[in-house]
Amino acid sequence: MNLSLLFAIALALVHIWAKNLLFLESVPRNCWLSMAGGVSVAYTFIHIFPELSEGQATFEASALNGLEFLEHHVYLMSLVGFSIFYGLEKLAKTSRQHQIQIGRGDATSDQVFWLHIISFALYNALIGYLLSDPAEEASVLSLCFFFIAMGLHFLVNDFGLREHHKRVYDHRGRWVLAAAVIVGWAIGRATTISHEAIALLFAFLAGGIILNILKEELPEERETQFWAFAAGAGVYSVLLLII
Repeated sequence: MNLSLLFAIALALVHIWAKNLLFLESVPRNCWLSMAGGVSVAYTFIHIFPELSEGQATFEASALNGLEFLEHHVYLMSLVGFSIFYGLEKLAKTSRQHQIQIGRGDATSDQVFWLHIISFALYNALIGYLLSDPAEEASVLSLCFFFIAMGLHFLVNDFGLREHHKRVYDHRGRWVLAAAVIVGWAIGRATTISHEAIALLFAFLAGGIILNILKEELPEERETQFWAFAAGAGVYSVLLLII
């Protein structure tokens, strides 16, 4: 079986089985979640951001992009990814507060739930798509690093989504997100897009990863484990740099 398909299935299983890791739901924040966040951020800064620089150079050299009026296409896409997921996080928190005020419990409304899930499904599909990228497959080691970082990132995302949406996430949301990874991988195997488009997708992913990790690590009520986060970021950075 294709290695990237095995990794896509494994990423889908993260969403399916993460609910069984009850020890992660502790306050102060479980050190393993903070460490997972550190690994994801390290991968973004050490591996993805340098690729964005190369992608920007490729984009500027292309005569077919049709967006000459934009000077920093790739970096703008990172900002778009960051901003979109920031908006989604604010919307979910506002919805939870409103639902509490009207006596419907500490969870988002149905409309916000589906908007959140559809957005993260597209995000997961993007990761599945990039997982099937032939350029990544050319290096098994690169593929493994991507899989590890995204698997831990999914674990952090799953925790945050379950906190916002409660039972409905377990009943429906996690299955949608798991399926989205496989669908994205299948689309990636069936289609081919330009290097410029791949660069933009990675840029959007980078912005999304940074926001989704920081929103889990920064709030004071989380009582997050800085040293665990720093250890995860430090160790994975060293691995990425020396291997």
